[in-house]
Amino acid sequence: MANAQWKINGEYFEACSCDFVCPCPTSAMTAPPTKGYCDAGLVFTVERGEYAGTRLDGLSFAVLLHTPGPMAQGNWTVGVILDERATTTQREALTAIASGQGGGPMAALGPLVGRFGGAEAKPIKIEKSGLRRSVSIPRVLDIAIEGVSGAKKGEPIYFDNVGHPAASRLALAKAARGHMHAFGIDWDDTSGRNNGHFAPFAWSSS
Repeated sequence: MANAQWKINGEYFEACSCDFVCPCPTSAMTAPPTKGYCDAGLVFTVERGEYAGTRLDGLSFAVLLHTPGPMAQGNWTVGVILDERATTTQREALTAIASGQGGGPMAALGPLVGRFGGAEAKPIKIEKSGLRRSVSIPRVLDIAIEGVSGAKKGEPIYFDNVGHPAASRLALAKAARGHMHAFGIDWDDTSGRNNGHFAPFAWSSS
């Protein structure tokens, strides 16, 4: 399946252990994370998509990662959580997309990954309301973010023209909570100071 043609689109959101505003997007990942390391959970909901003829509409997945220093220095730990509703073929497709093994935006990060922790299927519950996004994956991931409102009420402030695998235009958000326990990654923070983003995404194999 590694050479298959595929295309997906939908919405993503994330929270990381950096204090708001995270220095990574504005430094091409060369700046030290605010705590010296970075733990992040990126959550994707596929609205429409297919992988080599396999439909992926309505499924979700999460990419969990840890970097021991500046992201550009590599040695990342990465793991993937798959929607338990997916069939075996759909899980294989989502793993190929999320890990970069099937090409696309995540493939560019491959040289930075020191350890791929694998993929696990779990129930993924995502909630969305206005500028708020949250996800609950029992005993694995629990994050909640809220967009930072800009001059126009109800619309977030944006980073634009950034180098990020999900999208080049990201809404700025703060994380109310972040809990991650999987693939050897352990992060807990309820300070309300952590960084977050959300954006529509459109990925393809080419």
